[in-house]
Amino acid sequence: MAFPLSSAIISHKLSFNVSIAPSTRRSNLKPTHFIFCFNGKDPERSGRSRVHCLPKNNHLKELKDQHGTLTNSYISTRGHTNKLQSLIAVILVFVQISSPLPLVGWDVLPISPANAVLYSPDTKVPRTGELALRRAIPANTNMKTIQDSLEEILYLLRIPQRKPYGTMEGNVKKALKIATDEKDSILASIPTDLREKGSTLYASLIDGKNGLQALLACIKDKDPDKVSVGLASSLDTIAELELLQAPGLSFLLPEQYQRYPRLTGRGIVELTIEKGDGSTFSPEAGGEPRKTAKIQVVIDGYSAPLTAGNFAKLIIDEAYNGAKLRSTDQAVLSDNGLDKNNGYSVPLEIKPSGQFEPLYRTKLDVQDGELPTLPLSVYGAVAMAHGEVNEEYSSPYQFFFYLYDKRNAGLGGLSFDEGEFSVFGYATAGREILSQIKTGDVIQSAKLIDGQDRLVLPDEK
Repeated sequence: MAFPLSSAIISHKLSFNVSIAPSTRRSNLKPTHFIFCFNGKDPERSGRSRVHCLPKNNHLKELKDQHGTLTNSYISTRGHTNKLQSLIAVILVFVQISSPLPLVGWDVLPISPANAVLYSPDTKVPRTGELALRRAIPANTNMKTIQDSLEEILYLLRIPQRKPYGTMEGNVKKALKIATDEKDSILASIPTDLREKGSTLYASLIDGKNGLQALLACIKDKDPDKVSVGLASSLDTIAELELLQAPGLSFLLPEQYQRYPRLTGRGIVELTIEKGDGSTFSPEAGGEPRKTAKIQVVIDGYSAPLTAGNFAKLIIDEAYNGAKLRSTDQAVLSDNGLDKNNGYSVPLEIKPSGQFEPLYRTKLDVQDGELPTLPLSVYGAVAMAHGEVNEEYSSPYQFFFYLYDKRNAGLGGLSFDEGEFSVFGYATAGREILSQIKTGDVIQSAKLIDGQDRLVLPDEK
């Protein structure tokens, strides 16, 4: 909750937040209105703060009723208008509140900083599917440190004025030092049968055309465009190395969930979408109108093995071939599958950021700082709808693409539904057609083009 021209909140048994909002232009010389807010304890939620606001029109009466300490003086001067009298009265109230002297009848206690009434999430929440997927890989600690150092440059590049190239150079040198000093550790964490490929990728990361040495040269040239391109290439190579280091799940699933299909790594699904009304998709730059369009989705078993596993099995069973789509302002949904005897009712599955394994049948409390490894607040996020009977379970069949729009987001730029759905992947190619999908369009075909070897199916349903 934001108030214009808000003063600092003062904690003194009750915390007041004073906001000044002129109701008309200054030329009208009407009295300024005050909004009084205090930060008290919510009896229904022990230990949490709550913002209470008193209506502008009744602020004097409310303050007198609650505290009995504000002066009821009314200064009257012959010849003055009622408008001037009201203005003076309001000024006196403001002076009394702002005074360092204790109010009459209040206990004299030392003033301490007020508790924050709203939590502001980390501003570095991933805003692209590629970034979220890269961070979700459970890889070697040294590789993650290199990745973190380079990803910081992504934020430094956004500085609109003079860019801190010195800091960027330091970040790349730090990454280079770790990569060279810990070469044996990095390569040793790759399975033996993949180590040759890992060695090639490692060499490319250090001295390749778009490797760290080349990135360092771009930074020294102070060319932001080249830095951006080189940085993206280096991060892609890091992600490839990390995927080699993480051939399977880094945790054991709870015993009660062993009967579900599960994906023990990454998979790639290709959806071919057809217009239901016979129209075409808008052409890409220099292209021709298309009757069909393709969307490629990376599904992540590292963070959501059961949800991704169920979806992958549905793809293999051709359950979505011919499925109709429905479009809303916020999402593109598949039909609910009531006529299909496919899919498992998988428990809600969300892996909190920084945690070792997913939580089941539990939503995250974003207001208290819990954020998912795979956030919903990314355009093209893919998630399962809630079950029709119980929101602690996902729908066995119905999935949706989330059309995140920061203009309609909440605190910290997060979706109001963040932490409430099982996100299991992102559209990484073909995202531009999501906005063109209309109700009645059809999934012509859906194929699992990579990852079937990582799909583990139960002996029986």
